[in-house]
Amino acid sequence: MSPTAPTSSQSTPEPPPPFDRAAVRPVIAGLMLAMFLSALEQTIVAPALAAIGRSLNDVENLSWVVTAYLLSATVATPLFGKLSDIYGRRAMMLIAVAIFLLGSLACALAPTMGVLVAARALQGFGGGGILPLAQTVIADILTPRERPIFQSYSSVMFMTASILGPLAGGFLTDYLHWSFIFWIMLPLGAVALAMTDRALKLIPRNDRPHKLDVTGAALMVVAAVLLLLALSWGGVRYRWGSFEIVALLASSAILWVAFARRISNAPEPFIPPSLLRDPLVALMMAAGFFSIGTIIGLSIVVPLYLELVLGFSASGGGIALIAYVVGTTLGSLAAGQLIARVPRYKRVPLTALPLSIAMFLLLAWQPAGWSLGGIGLVFVINGLGVGTMYPFTTVVTQNAIEPHLFGIATGTLNFFRQLGGAIIVAVFVAIVLGGFEGAEGARLLEMLAAHGGRGLERGANAAHFAPLFRWVFVSAALFLAIAMVAVILVEERPMRGPVTRVKPAE
Repeated sequence: MSPTAPTSSQSTPEPPPPFDRAAVRPVIAGLMLAMFLSALEQTIVAPALAAIGRSLNDVENLSWVVTAYLLSATVATPLFGKLSDIYGRRAMMLIAVAIFLLGSLACALAPTMGVLVAARALQGFGGGGILPLAQTVIADILTPRERPIFQSYSSVMFMTASILGPLAGGFLTDYLHWSFIFWIMLPLGAVALAMTDRALKLIPRNDRPHKLDVTGAALMVVAAVLLLLALSWGGVRYRWGSFEIVALLASSAILWVAFARRISNAPEPFIPPSLLRDPLVALMMAAGFFSIGTIIGLSIVVPLYLELVLGFSASGGGIALIAYVVGTTLGSLAAGQLIARVPRYKRVPLTALPLSIAMFLLLAWQPAGWSLGGIGLVFVINGLGVGTMYPFTTVVTQNAIEPHLFGIATGTLNFFRQLGGAIIVAVFVAIVLGGFEGAEGARLLEMLAAHGGRGLERGANAAHFAPLFRWVFVSAALFLAIAMVAVILVEERPMRGPVTRVKPAE
C-alpha cells in the first residue's frame, strides 16, 4: 500500500501559518458576500417558477429549474475542494464565482426551458463550489479554536438569503420580469469577484503539486448524479419499483463500487483513503449527513405540513418557516461562540440536539391544532438545537486533518450533507405520498409547487394528513438521534489555538 497522510490523533496536524489579523475582516467580508450570492440564488427562484413556466410555455419541465441547480451544486462541492488543494483557494474561488456569473447571464437570456435548465446547471456548478471554498479559506487563516465564530457567520448569510430571496424574487417577477432574478446577480457578483480577488491574495497557500484523479472524479460525479436523479424522481415521476428507478439505482451502485476500488488503488486518489479511515472524520460525515440532511428535508415537507395539516395561508406558513430559519441561525451563532471557548466542546451539540428531538416528538404526538405562535415557538426551539451542527461538524473535521487536505475534506463533508438531504427528502416525501393512491400524490406536489397551494381546501383534510406527518416527525427525531450517537462516539481532540481576539466588522 502506498503511504498516506496521517489524520489520527497520534499525529496532530500542524496549525496554519500566522496570518495578519488586520486582514481577517476583509477576507471574511469577501467570502460572506460570495456565500450570500450562492444562498440567495437557491431561494429567489421559487416565486418566479409559475411566471417562468408561462413565459417559456413549458410547465411540464419546470421542476428541472430547481433540480438542475441542486444536482450540479451537490457534485461540485468535493470537486472544487480537491482542486483548491492542488491549485490554491484564490484561483478556484474566482473560477467558481465566474462560472456562477456566466450561468446567471445564460439564465437571464434563456429563450427556452431547455436552455434555462442547462444554464441553471452551470450556475449551480459555480454556486456549489463557493460554500466549501469559503469554509476552507477560513480554515487556512484561523486556528481551530478561532474558526467556529467565523464559520457560524455563514448561517447569518443563509438566514438573510432565506428571508430576502423570496421577497426579492416575488417583487422582481411581479413588477419587472422573471429574468431580473438572474440579472441582479451580475452586479452583485462583480462586487463579490473584486472583493474576493483582492482579499484572497493575502491568504497563505497550503496547496501541493498533485495530479487530479480524473477517472476517480468522473466516477464519483456520475454515480452521484444517477443516485440524485433516482431520489428526485422516485415516487413522484416514476414508481420506486419501476424499471427507470431500479436502473438508476443499480447503475449508481455499480459506479460507487468502482469509485471505492479506484480510491483504494489509484496513486493519487480523488479522496485520500486515510481521510475516510479516520474514525473522527467518518463520524462527522455521518453526523452531518443525518443532522444537516434533516434540516434540508424539512425545508421541503414543512410547507406541505403547514398548509395541509394546520391550514395556514402562504404568508402564515412563511412566518413559521422564518421562525425555523431564525432558530437554526441563532443556534449556529451560539454554538460558534461556545465551541471557541469551552474545552469540552462536544457538550454544545449534546446539550442542544435533545431539544430538537423533543420538539419533533412533540409534533409527532400532536401534529394538528397548533396556532401560528405555538408552531413558531416550536420551530425556533427546534432550530436552536439542530443549528449547532453547522459549525460543529465543519470545525471538528478540519481540526483533525492536515492543512493540505482542508479543501477535499470540507468539500466531502458538504457533499455528504447534501446527499443526506436528498435521501431524507426522499424518505419524507415517500411517507407523505404513502397516504395517496397512484399518481394522486405526485399531482398534489406539483400543484403545491406550481401554485403555492392555491386551489386546495386548507386544513379541511387535517385528519387525513396529520397521521402521515406524525411519521415524518418520528423519522426526523430518529435521524437526529443517529447524529447524536455519532457525536457521542467521536473523539474529542483538543482544539488548537487561542480564542480569536478579532472583533467582527461593525
